[in-house]
Amino acid sequence: MRRESIAERPPRPWSPWAREYDRTERYVFGTEPSQFALSLLPLLRPGARVLELGSGEGRDCVFFARHGLDVTGIEMAEGGLRKSRRLADRAGVRVRWLQQTLPRLEVAGSFDLVYSCGSLHYVARAERPALFARLRERTRPGGHHAHVVFTTRWVYREKGEVMDDFSPGELASEFAHWRVRRRREGMIPCAQDGTPPEHSEEVLVAQRRR
Repeated sequence: MRRESIAERPPRPWSPWAREYDRTERYVFGTEPSQFALSLLPLLRPGARVLELGSGEGRDCVFFARHGLDVTGIEMAEGGLRKSRRLADRAGVRVRWLQQTLPRLEVAGSFDLVYSCGSLHYVARAERPALFARLRERTRPGGHHAHVVFTTRWVYREKGEVMDDFSPGELASEFAHWRVRRRREGMIPCAQDGTPPEHSEEVLVAQRRR
């Protein structure tokens, strides 16, 4: 069997956003919650436990905490966490912030919602099945997963980022035995580099059966 050379190996996913969070005191993606987070609030009872993967500068974690939820945000970038803490302090809420780089995941307990909005395509495809398995185990019966990922249908790269885009249907396949409450494929504008590009995305909300 021929060995794969280092030159032939695909590059590791790399996110530029840690650099962007440090570059400016401005909140790169704003401080208001994403539309995706807003849409999930009706699924959650008061005090529900929420885990966000790739919490960025904290806008969605703070939103969930403001509505009385028990929130944990995982983020690799110290600059993002610094802004997140400031945003939480300003809102007068408590969020448990953990500095970790996926697929590493060291978090205690189980959750009612495991959530990500644009972070899981920075995890290498070969490492995702094991990560999803751990996350499913950490989800309470009746709990939900809600994810937005970029897909290979239309690929655009910003600021030199390296992503391992999801194949169409790859995300849904991880929840084949769950109740799929929402699934959509489409395009999303993203102009952080000053141009008006679009990414193809898949949105999935799935519920663990009781």
